[in-house]
Amino acid sequence: MFELSAGQIAAMALAAVAVFWMLGAYNRVMALRNAIVGAWQQVDETLQRRSAAVAPLAAALREPMAAEQGALDALLAAQAQVQTAADAVRQRPVQDVRVAALASAEAAMASAASRMLALLEQHPGLASDAAVAPHLKALREAGPRLDFARQLFNEASQRYDIAVQQFPTRLLARLYGFGAAGRL
Repeated sequence: MFELSAGQIAAMALAAVAVFWMLGAYNRVMALRNAIVGAWQQVDETLQRRSAAVAPLAAALREPMAAEQGALDALLAAQAQVQTAADAVRQRPVQDVRVAALASAEAAMASAASRMLALLEQHPGLASDAAVAPHLKALREAGPRLDFARQLFNEASQRYDIAVQQFPTRLLARLYGFGAAGRL
């Protein structure tokens, strides 16, 4: 019969603890990564709602704001840039480079939308126009919703980054391919 020495038993126990720790650490980081994906879905849904409002709003404003075509074009270009960046993030919401590109596109969109809203304030009758009002309302409502969704995403990313940087999980980050998550 095969007998184990005390040293062999201790080594096997230590190896079992290490294996279970690795599994636990992996599961924890994957749960945090999945939380980022869930938070991204809320951001993405809000971005899609806003996108659905921007094109019809710009189309409705083309004729009455003919002198402001540059602002309308800037709004549409910014929206296209956000959509392209969001499509990239949708594939890998944890990848910090893609999220940074979306954050940059969002800054351009915020500037273009602010300009458009300021121009609309100079034309008070347009805001109540039946062709403009629902899209304008959707655009305005998207702002606070996007801020809230962005906050949830950033908090989920921060929890993930903290977990990946903690010792001893940090030792496994390379092994499992866990990198830093981006912030919006």
